[in-house]
Amino acid sequence: IEVATSHKGISLSQRKYVIDLLEETGMLGSKLVDTPMDPNIKLTVEDGESLNDHEKYRRLVGKLNYLTVTRLDIAFSVSVVSQFLASTKITHWNVVIRILRFLKGNPGRGLVYRDYGHRRVEGFSDSDWAGSPVDRRSTTGYCVFVGGNLVSLKSKKQSIVARSSVESEYRAIAHTTCELIWVRQLLTEIGFTEASPMQMWCDNQAAVHISSNPVFHERTKHIEVDCHFMRDKIQQGLISTCHVKTGEQLADIFTKSLGNVRVQYLCNKLGMIDIYA
Repeated sequence: IEVATSHKGISLSQRKYVIDLLEETGMLGSKLVDTPMDPNIKLTVEDGESLNDHEKYRRLVGKLNYLTVTRLDIAFSVSVVSQFLASTKITHWNVVIRILRFLKGNPGRGLVYRDYGHRRVEGFSDSDWAGSPVDRRSTTGYCVFVGGNLVSLKSKKQSIVARSSVESEYRAIAHTTCELIWVRQLLTEIGFTEASPMQMWCDNQAAVHISSNPVFHERTKHIEVDCHFMRDKIQQGLISTCHVKTGEQLADIFTKSLGNVRVQYLCNKLGMIDIYA
């Protein structure tokens, strides 16, 4: 990780790592693409012919995983290609190559940390219900901010199949709450405290209402554990749930492949800047 400091803040990037990776794979002369993954493509285990060199695929995906530390714009696409390490097809390899072509367009893009004049801890939680065509599991995506700066993110397929969009959203909210509490405890240990409740932003109004409603509905009985957990944190004053419009949901980039305009917009909101541009 390369660190650059100035009066404007601190920048973290992995520019040299990206360039070395492109040079190693012979992609320095490749054509650019504006998104890491085609939004219209849904990868499955039975996609086309088998790849001859599975070890090469695993090594490259492993190296891309290190890039997600500062390149959150590829977090979802890397999590998708990581699901096919055991049975790799040529179609999967083509998606990995597309990620490299996307990285070539701005190898110096990274995270910038600034002083925004507040110390609020807040998280954005989202899920893509039954988004995987292989097993119809949902994808959890969240990002946590401290003082307006991104400190934690996640893009991961859920462990079980959700029977409703509310259930998948609630599981994502529960994971985000755990992360928020962990961040809060860490900040308290180093003497960085904030008295106000941490804000949880979610674009599913049903999930927001259920979290504050003391009456369980029939359709929520199968997610009672997450509901009770979330409600306890709200009653303790640690979390406050808020609704955010889908267009302003920053965790959207961690749950699905998006178009170029949407990717650029969310990267800007998440504090990603290419200081070499």
